[in-house]
Amino acid sequence: MQQGNQAYQVGQLEAAVKLWQQARTAYQPLQNRVGEAIALANLGAVYVALERYRDAIAALEAFLPLAHSLGNRQGEAQALGNLGIAYKELGNYNQALRSHRQAGKLMRLLGDRAGLGQVLVNLGNVFEALGDYENATIAYEQSLNLAQQRGDRAGEGVAQGNLGGVYANLGQHDKAIIAQTNSLALAKATGNREGQASTLINLGTAYHVRNDYKRAISYYNESLTISQRINSRKRTAEALSSLGLAYEDLKDYPKAINYYEQSVAIAQQLNDPQLEGLTLNNLGHALFGAGKLAEAEQRLRSAIQLLDALRPGLNDTYKASIFDTQIYTYNLLQQILLAAQKPEAALEITEHGRARAFVELLAQRLPGGGSESAKGADAGDESEPNGQEPNQLPGANNAALAVQPITIAAIKAVARQQNATLVEYAIVPDDDFKVQGKQRAREAELLIWVVQPTGEVAVRRVDLKPLWQNGVTLVDAVRLARCLTPQPLCRDLAQKVRGLESVEPLQSTPTSSSSIARTDQRRQQPGLRKLHQLLIEPIADLLPRNPSARLVFIPQEALFLVPFVALQDANGNYLIENHTILTAPAIQVLELTRKQRESQGNERGQFLLSSTPSQRSTPGTLVVGNPTMPSVSAAPGEPPEPLPPLPESEKEAIAIAQLLGTQVLTGNQATKVSILKKLPAARLIHFATHGLLEYGSQSASLEGLGVPGAIALAPSNNDDGLLTTSEVLNLRLTAELVTLSACDTGQGRITGDGVIGLSRAFVAAGVPSVIVSLWAVPDAATAKLMTTFYQTLQQQPDKAQALRQAMLITMKDYPDPVDWAAFTLIGEAG
Repeated sequence: MQQGNQAYQVGQLEAAVKLWQQARTAYQPLQNRVGEAIALANLGAVYVALERYRDAIAALEAFLPLAHSLGNRQGEAQALGNLGIAYKELGNYNQALRSHRQAGKLMRLLGDRAGLGQVLVNLGNVFEALGDYENATIAYEQSLNLAQQRGDRAGEGVAQGNLGGVYANLGQHDKAIIAQTNSLALAKATGNREGQASTLINLGTAYHVRNDYKRAISYYNESLTISQRINSRKRTAEALSSLGLAYEDLKDYPKAINYYEQSVAIAQQLNDPQLEGLTLNNLGHALFGAGKLAEAEQRLRSAIQLLDALRPGLNDTYKASIFDTQIYTYNLLQQILLAAQKPEAALEITEHGRARAFVELLAQRLPGGGSESAKGADAGDESEPNGQEPNQLPGANNAALAVQPITIAAIKAVARQQNATLVEYAIVPDDDFKVQGKQRAREAELLIWVVQPTGEVAVRRVDLKPLWQNGVTLVDAVRLARCLTPQPLCRDLAQKVRGLESVEPLQSTPTSSSSIARTDQRRQQPGLRKLHQLLIEPIADLLPRNPSARLVFIPQEALFLVPFVALQDANGNYLIENHTILTAPAIQVLELTRKQRESQGNERGQFLLSSTPSQRSTPGTLVVGNPTMPSVSAAPGEPPEPLPPLPESEKEAIAIAQLLGTQVLTGNQATKVSILKKLPAARLIHFATHGLLEYGSQSASLEGLGVPGAIALAPSNNDDGLLTTSEVLNLRLTAELVTLSACDTGQGRITGDGVIGLSRAFVAAGVPSVIVSLWAVPDAATAKLMTTFYQTLQQQPDKAQALRQAMLITMKDYPDPVDWAAFTLIGEAG
């Protein structure tokens, strides 16, 4: 043992490993548990230093029960911290979070502020890898404060460097440079060469995004030199990958490819799936630029396999968050496959890059746990980001848990089974953008896939760069389309859009012949018109001619906020006048919601609203309107105030309940407790109450990401009356339809996984069809639309048809789209 300690002190780490292994072997037959524990702890620590993370996990997991039985709390805390590092580097973020949190609790109990500062940095690293930049910042700032209080300049430098990294991921480059410069000075002053190597890469990146390639390359090379001298393979790989990025931007593809390949080889040696996946993405991009499409495709498919393996075991929120940092890899492969004349394979990848967390959640909750195209999933636990076995690592058993992506055959089958034309949008970003974290480039191109019920697949491409002429993006066009009431921002956007020439598709197509010139002098809305040009006219010849035929839109990112029903053609016709419209976050979600509906039909029988006076009672109908409102804080730290009552929503709910032959729950009757009891058995659910978009989105300090959204219900003795999105996710519902008729209920946190909010939660809870609103809806028009919808649904069980008819009838009395176009049906039509 002593010889191992001496070897370690002079930097002979491999020799120390052999000696400590011998010591452990000698202690075991002697039942010297103290000696064995010391040997295991030393082995675990040196394996981390040697970047042999699987060996570290084996040693540390063996050490922990020994340490616990011996009462060695300090040893436990240090081992848990090292274990967290090892799990994080191998991509097992669940176990990394768990280990670091346990280590932090022990460090606090022991009063070890130095150890706690280190744990907080490592915990922040895991949050950052998951895309949870808010909690990463909190962890780094706490570590920085501890270091400053202790006068620990080395710890201060580490915390500053990590803060600079998260600032860069948030696009705050000036703050990043300041933090990294401070970190570098402190690392040099304290002799922290590992810290210098890391900070030099981050400083290089900060100048790289400003196109200062000379300075960036200088920093990268300096980091590479230090990393190689100290034998830090992780930093060496990062420096090589960064050099590849710089030379790729300089169009020196051979040099870039060489650097990337060196980095990939090291990442493979380290078993670091995140680093390998990121570098393979960059290598694929360089090969694409060099015209080597087959090689680029191969590298990107390998990258996606690695990235997919990082998600199983995480809870739903973190699956969505980490996917938001990976979305560009799927987007890039989609472009390469199109360039290689493989359109159907490109559509498969487009779908693979959609709503992965949502798909896995749905598949896991189905009877049998899957679909034709997807078997098995791991939703994780919504309250704690745990769920894996201690030694479960990406690329091993986790691969069996992941939902298989949908195939082109299954995509065509969905279109046939739904008897619908599927329209999927894919946004191609500006290729010059330097991607960091979850930042998004402005939109350069729009791909529009159309899948016919007959199985025919077509793709159209729309050049969005002409929008840039007046400083407008696709996001701006969406904002303008939602500007249905006068606002200064809307006027400015309208002027910019009007100043643009018409944006033409790359493959020009005629306007639908079913459009009829209006004679009522209907007002043209520039935003609705522009989005019709961008989103509909390029595919007009591919859309169904029969207005009753289903048309399902699968948006992406900002397009989730588009009121498709109100898009206007050149004659002023709204899209809903020619088509029956639904939306879905992904084609695979449609497949799974159909299975939900089929399983409910088998369990509960066919659902049909009664239409005759003698059969007015509709079993299992739950209608809620204007409950006694709960109190909510407008901002963190402010005292809670009661939400305003909704008397008109109460009238709406009463009318709907009378129509459906059921009792309405209002006021003090509509408590959260009573409604939670009724929800599982309800077949039709209608909420006419406040939907709170942002409630719950704030993270509890270092406890994970919040899930935004809540429904306002009446409070009672022991609850606040707020039915949160997280609570809905944990329900098991058998309803065929949930309608949220209040304001903005279809909004939420827009991510690469879709909209994280109330609508997603209800679908995940088992509801195949959800109706939500995209903006603040007016009372009278909403009451008209909703009562008409349910009246029509009594005669016509197709929900999409019923909603279309309700909109057409409502617009006769309320012609402005703000009054009737807010609602969208997500999921199943039938």
